Amino acid sequence: MRTRLLKIGITCGLALSLVAPVVFARSEADSKRIVVDIEGRGRIVIELHTKEAPKASGHIADLAAKGFYDGQKFFRVVREPRPFLVQVGDPNSRNGKLDDPEMGKGGSGTKVPYEDSGFKHRRGAVGLAHLPDDKNSGDSQFYIMLADHGFLDGTYTVFGQVTEGLDVLDKIKLGDRVTKVSVVD
Repeated sequence: MRTRLLKIGITCGLALSLVAPVVFARSEADSKRIVVDIEGRGRIVIELHTKEAPKASGHIADLAAKGFYDGQKFFRVVREPRPFLVQVGDPNSRNGKLDDPEMGKGGSGTKVPYEDSGFKHRRGAVGLAHLPDDKNSGDSQFYIMLADHGFLDGTYTVFGQVTEGLDVLDKIKLGDRVTKVSVVD
């Protein structure tokens, strides 16, 4: 009887593994998040992909811990013709005019190379922006996807995922100010 139950258990386990999607849980020790507080809108929590994109997630977390993003504005919000993304990370957005042609060119001065994290550009994915012709030129600017856009996969480093605040993400408007970005281990 015991042998029969063991065989059934193995067979059921094998069948489930073939049908059910595999889900890998992260331990709390591996978990690092950034919390983005947006004036008048609310809070977005981003789970960082520290194992899959250590350089990008580490760089963004370091900048956040130093207060680099505090007071910056979302300088790019693309919702038409269909939802695309919101972008932040240019220190010139604090005091500069958002329609200035130089907006979106500023950063911290550090180059972060492309990392293929294996994550897709789906709603809530957080990616590292870079110069159009140099995927190894990422720095401080990052974007959050408003919808799925697979054509970006393999071109930009996806280093995080929004785990709380998708409703806040949908409310962000051009010029909204980041009051604080905190790092939570």
